Amino acid sequence: AARGIGLAIARKFLAEGYAVGLLDIDGATLAATAAKLPAERVVALEADVADPTQSAAAVAACIACFGRLDALVNNAGVAVFKPALETSYEEWSRVIAVNLTGPFLMTQAASPYLAETGGAVVNITSISGQRASTLRVAYGASKAGLQHLTKQLAVELGERGVRVNAVAPGPVETAMAAQVHTPAIRADYHDAIPLARYGREEEIAEAAFFLASD
Repeated sequence: AARGIGLAIARKFLAEGYAVGLLDIDGATLAATAAKLPAERVVALEADVADPTQSAAAVAACIACFGRLDALVNNAGVAVFKPALETSYEEWSRVIAVNLTGPFLMTQAASPYLAETGGAVVNITSISGQRASTLRVAYGASKAGLQHLTKQLAVELGERGVRVNAVAPGPVETAMAAQVHTPAIRADYHDAIPLARYGREEEIAEAAFFLASD
């Protein structure tokens, strides 16, 4: 939540009166971001969601600060854009660890507290989890897995009063998109999108907030 879609989601929850735990692996950027937000309603949580100890500690720190948990947004993600046969084992493993194992671990840690409040989990998946495209073998597989994990968790946690849903963005104006989307890629996307523009981070935030709301 130090930048991008995660920060946009955090700002939306803050605007609606929530207290927010901002989680990111980039401690320096996270601290700089948190310093610009209302200190009494924000706690910065530096953690790697793919590490079970760190993910559990982050949830525990959030509970220690605020005393309750009403929503978990699993937005942390990484991507490697390479042909399948050139993607290393280490690259594959890290993408799967962050994008798929991370939400699993975070939801495991958060679900007891969400059950107490009738809370919700919102997973940020991707259009890449719904249709295949080149250079996204690890990213696409991780997001497809997250899409099904969402369904699995919805079935199990629904019995405890916890809703689990997902938002699957297409191309969004983010720092990651600015780095990897060439003018040719942008032109192709614009041809396929009736509005002829990328999505905005704030639009994804609105969807995530709706799914976490009553």
